[in-house]
Amino acid sequence: MPAQREVILNVNVLDVGFHPSAWRAPDLHPMSFIDPDYYTEVATIAERGTLDALFLADGPALREDPAVKPTRALEPTTVLGVVASATEHLGLIGTASTTFNDPFDLADRFLSLDVVSGGRVAWNVVTTFHAGTAHNFGLSRIPDRESRYRRATEFVDVVTALWESATTRVPVHHDGEYFHVHGALPVPPSPQGHPLLVQAGGSPQGRALAGRSADAVFSAELTLDAGRQHYRDVKDLARAAGRDPQAVKILPGLVTVVGSTEAEAIARYEDWESKAADGLSAERLGGMLGVDLSSLDPDRPIPEELLLAPVDPSFSGSLGFREAVVRLALESRYSVSELLRKAGGFGHRLVVGSPEQIADTIEEWFLAGAADGFNLMPDGFPSGLTDFVDHVVPILRAKGIFRYEYAESTLRERFEGAPLPVSG
Repeated sequence: MPAQREVILNVNVLDVGFHPSAWRAPDLHPMSFIDPDYYTEVATIAERGTLDALFLADGPALREDPAVKPTRALEPTTVLGVVASATEHLGLIGTASTTFNDPFDLADRFLSLDVVSGGRVAWNVVTTFHAGTAHNFGLSRIPDRESRYRRATEFVDVVTALWESATTRVPVHHDGEYFHVHGALPVPPSPQGHPLLVQAGGSPQGRALAGRSADAVFSAELTLDAGRQHYRDVKDLARAAGRDPQAVKILPGLVTVVGSTEAEAIARYEDWESKAADGLSAERLGGMLGVDLSSLDPDRPIPEELLLAPVDPSFSGSLGFREAVVRLALESRYSVSELLRKAGGFGHRLVVGSPEQIADTIEEWFLAGAADGFNLMPDGFPSGLTDFVDHVVPILRAKGIFRYEYAESTLRERFEGAPLPVSG
């Protein structure tokens, strides 16, 4: 264990970068998002900066217009297997849906990756709200939120029981609402026992699942006060579930645009914006809110009545994202343009600034009890990550809140406070 508490820093690789025009960057080719060498290059940079883990989302449906930008394409555990062979220390976090997977297959796949990587794997648990995904799996619509989370809770219970069976060799006997599983995994336990559980979802149901089961939470909070409240809420839910609240790490998303000065960072961001498809960021933001923003004056405050209107019952998007963005817009009376500068098009906090400014905001949230770390979302790869590693990481080290070298062999040990799973 480290001598003192250190910030956790993962890098979330969204195709070729957070910004929708990142694919136009001159230091990569447009097909990088399906090139294994691209992922190993990003992972090598992250490991050089002693970051904790590489985080991959999943989207088993075509969600972006390919004529506008690349989209997530490759299945996460496949990519993470390539990354594992090219790295020694970097954690490997892969997303998989409880709505569109089978518990035994997922438990087998993730534990196998955990074994071959030496205990560096985590599963990011999501329930999926994209309608197109349902159609790909033969469903006419996405199940309602309550049903998705009931299934997710049972799914997690079955997966963790199967992982424990790898240690105990005692078969699982489970008969529930959604699953009937009788058997044990043929895979042995990994050096960390089994993969960690990461949870992404800010609805009340998502937070309850996090408090009950998660080792880490990928959250979306845009202000320090909201971050501190979410931090306390999830820790309290963990305590209520009979767990050590310190065992659950809160990791908000943080979009970074790094420049040697604030002016240089702003110029970089504005260059990205000038190359993006017209209206794409605002369209994403509107979809996140369940509100059509196209008719609004982008430079006038968003009308309160629009933000406070009841959520349409058909809205299946992330309530956590929506709640965070609405709160920020109401508190600061932001226009669409201003809100995009703070929340981007994905609902995560956007920081455009010098290395010192970015390091200071990480330190502020970390010490104020709003975050145990962050899931970093650089504007574009590989340059955005390289800038962070070369210029922000040294400042965090000098502040005494980030490591100089890897001291632990498994991801579980690195996420201090995440205890080893109990074996029978």
